[in-house]
Amino acid sequence: MNQKTRWLLTLCLAQIFIMLAFINYSAVLPLLKQEWEMNNVKAGSIFSVYQLGYIASGVILSTLTDRLNTKHIFIFSALWSGTANLLFAFCAHDYLSALVFRGLTGIGMGGTYMPGLKLVAEKFAAGKRGKAVGIYVGSLVLGASLSLAVTGAVTSLAGWRWAFIVCSIGVYCGAALSLIVFKGYHPTVHVASEQGFRGEVLRNKPAFLMILGYGSHMWEMYGMRSWLAPFFTAALVGHGIAKGIATGWAATAAAVIIGIGTFSTAITGTLSDILGRTRTIFIVMCGSAMLSFTFGWLVNVNPYLTFAVGIVYGYLIVAESPVFSAGLTELVAPGYMGAAMGLQSLIGYSLGMISPTVFGWALDLCHGWQPWPGIDADWGVAFATAGLGAVTGPIFMYMLRRCPESERMAGGRR
Repeated sequence: MNQKTRWLLTLCLAQIFIMLAFINYSAVLPLLKQEWEMNNVKAGSIFSVYQLGYIASGVILSTLTDRLNTKHIFIFSALWSGTANLLFAFCAHDYLSALVFRGLTGIGMGGTYMPGLKLVAEKFAAGKRGKAVGIYVGSLVLGASLSLAVTGAVTSLAGWRWAFIVCSIGVYCGAALSLIVFKGYHPTVHVASEQGFRGEVLRNKPAFLMILGYGSHMWEMYGMRSWLAPFFTAALVGHGIAKGIATGWAATAAAVIIGIGTFSTAITGTLSDILGRTRTIFIVMCGSAMLSFTFGWLVNVNPYLTFAVGIVYGYLIVAESPVFSAGLTELVAPGYMGAAMGLQSLIGYSLGMISPTVFGWALDLCHGWQPWPGIDADWGVAFATAGLGAVTGPIFMYMLRRCPESERMAGGRR
């Protein structure tokens, strides 16, 4: 194992721990919804405000990595995220307090993902960047999966507040591991372009199309992710399982489905080095969109069948994520990579913030509606709202392939 590989795996391990606070709220959403008497829109908005916190810091901090030491931004952000999550465990007692502390947690997370991604992009050449970014994103997916699994397991044993405490301890461990990642690190200094941010990013049509495609991906993925555990809770309760037990099993099922992305991102990232970025994204997003329009209708069928389809859904819905990121780094000047990632965060996570609330709104709107006898429409329509975002991604990739400038991607492999 060479030095670059060891460095990458250490960064991935640190991110796995840091991600334990990422989606833990979704694992206990059905319990908190009942405990705090929230409707689906309120419950979804707590997840959305996390995205708002991410955007508020992610855009600023990603841009600052072009000018400031990424080490300080990354470590401070991880510590902030762990502390805010700990405050949620001790102080959240209703809808409003949950909004505040989840928003603060999102602010911390905004300074770890994109700065870490920039580190990987700077470390690996374009021909191997897809694979490296795929492995990095896969570690975040694994961390998100463990966030659900650990939270669900600890909640079943000791309650949701202890589960959040355990997640915070994990985040602090990740911050400690990042000290190894940054040992001997020296920021790369890039010369500013005469065209500036506007010319290198805002007027860069191929880069902007890649960012819009990423936004489509985020709309679908976060709509699905934020409600996956509650979906399985509803499915299991509908089959006669007690709500407390169903919540634990649902968190486990959701963790496995999300966790499968650990493999899909690494595989798809590597595949994009061979097939090209836009072609890979086009194929994967068409598949995930089809499942977004069908998955919610499986709420009343055999849970094992639903879970099996969910595995395929989980594989596809995150698979193209590293391809968007790798592609963007190949379309902007090195000195503006952080700024481009900041804009990517702004658009992607803004849509990811709105999507869970729209999903919850669709659930409330269609509650009790049966278009056919015995067929509940609420979850089918709600998951379809995620699919609406996914269908625009392939359109943006088609437009990008028609841009002559896109030839610069990975040596011309578009």
